[in-house]
This record gives sequence, C-alpha cells and structure tokens, in this order.
Amino acid sequence: MTERFTVALIQMAMTLDLQENLARAIASVEEAADRGAHLICLPELFRSRYFCQREDAALFDLAEPVPGPTTEALGKVARRRRVVVIAPVFERRAPGVYHNSAAVIDADGELRGLYRKMHIPDDPAYYEKFYFTPGDLGFRAFDTAVGRIGTLICWDQWYPEAARLTALRGASILFYPTAIGWHPDEKERCGAAQRDAWRTIQRGHAIANGVYVAAVNRVGLERPADGGPGIEFWGSSFLADPFGVVAAEASTDKEEILIANVDLKRLETVRRHWPFLRDRRIDAYDGIEERLLDEKEWNRGE
Repeated sequence: MTERFTVALIQMAMTLDLQENLARAIASVEEAADRGAHLICLPELFRSRYFCQREDAALFDLAEPVPGPTTEALGKVARRRRVVVIAPVFERRAPGVYHNSAAVIDADGELRGLYRKMHIPDDPAYYEKFYFTPGDLGFRAFDTAVGRIGTLICWDQWYPEAARLTALRGASILFYPTAIGWHPDEKERCGAAQRDAWRTIQRGHAIANGVYVAAVNRVGLERPADGGPGIEFWGSSFLADPFGVVAAEASTDKEEILIANVDLKRLETVRRHWPFLRDRRIDAYDGIEERLLDEKEWNRGE
C-alpha cells in the first residue's frame, strides 16, 4: 500500500461500435498512465451505448464472460503500464444469468476480484431488472498495488448501507462507475436538483465513512433504437475527499480524463477529528436489516 497515489476517472461518450469503445477506453487508460495515474476507472457498461432504455432480449448478446475479451484487453495494458484498472462489464455468467459487474484488474494484469451490482433499478428508460440478476457476491474490498479499494455501481450510490459495508471491509476509496443522466423533458424543471442530489449523497458517503469517493459517469445524448427521447448523461465525474470536499470535477457535457490525488494521511486526519466509525452504536442497530419496522417492532425495546 502507498500513502499517496493518483487516480484517473475516464468520462466517455459511447458509440454504437463495441470495438471502438474498447479501443477508445484503452487509449484513455494509456493517456491517463502517461499523466501519472496509478488507478484508473472507466464508466458503467462502457463497451456499448446504455441499452437498458428498452427491453429487448437480443441485447443479451452484448454480454461477455469474466474473464473475457474486455478484461483480457485491459489486463494487457494494465500489466504493461503497471496501473490498476476498474473495468465495468456486462457479465454473462450462464445462459439466462447476466450481471452488471465491475472487474478489478491489478497492476500485474491479473484479475483481483469482481463486484456484481447489488441494487438494480427499474424506472422509465432504466429497465435494468430485465437484464441484470442482482449481485450475489456482497459488498467487497480488494487489495491492489495501491492499497485496498472498493467498487460499487451506479444505483448502489444511493444506498448508505452499501458504502458503509464496503468501508468497514477496509476500502480507503469507493468507486462508483455510473450511467446517469436527465430525461430531456425533465431537465429544465428538475435537472439541477437531480444532479445535486446525486452529488450530495455520494459526498455524504465520503463524510460518514471517512473515505475518498469517486464517481465516473458517461456523457452525451443516447437515444434507443426505437426512437425514444433518450437520456442526456450528465457527466460531472468527481473525486471527493474523506470530508466530502470535491478535489476534482469534470464538466457535464465533455469527454475528459479527470486526474486527482489520493492522500491516505488525509483519511487518517479526518477520522481522528471526526470519529464517526468509533462512535457507531453497533449494539443499537437491530432492525436495519428489515424493509420497514411496524409499531410493534418500534416499541420492542421499551
């Protein structure tokens, strides 16, 4: 583990060509390495346009195994450039069983671990429950050349339980590969509030857990093949430090390689002065695993 390292967040716009997207991702990893990055994260489902805007069984053909073509290609560049790469993939686990996953590839090019998205949305233009089986590997942290890291995916970023459990497993930085944006007809009315909520909840995870948080989004307007209004992905990739201070942030509409520094001494300092983990009442959280608590359960301890 190193006390200081540099991360790169690859904010991309996706094309219709899967191979072109992979080639552009590899070129971005190379450029990020040239700029001094030690740990590089790509956006959610970067191999394709965001296909979950409609339900179409033919789109399961986009999935691939892990290990597979994407992890092998990125593993080669990770090994050659001695960088850690977080590679989101549409994982084909078995016939009819697919996951929205993130592979952690270490600086030796080896697959260090896999995270499968736990929280699966089902909203207009985000029909992910049709495509993805919920993750069954739990919330994990991975030892890499730069230290112990965690990765969750997109919809997971709204859940404090996911961030907490990953941090409790020793991750010093949480990565959120993401595909989130505006419905065009909502942007003027509530777009600013939606983006602010997205940013705020993740900064809150950084503060509550005393960890760095990195969100890595795509950009561009993507319309489904059936001609719907599409989604305007809002970019805004950012890195927040362990007290929620945004150290670096990308634009809402441009492809960028966002470079930012992580200093684990900052993590130590923040946790000493704001010891939220120390003061947790782990003896008093019964019920957190329930969907809701009825009146009888609320009064159980009285």
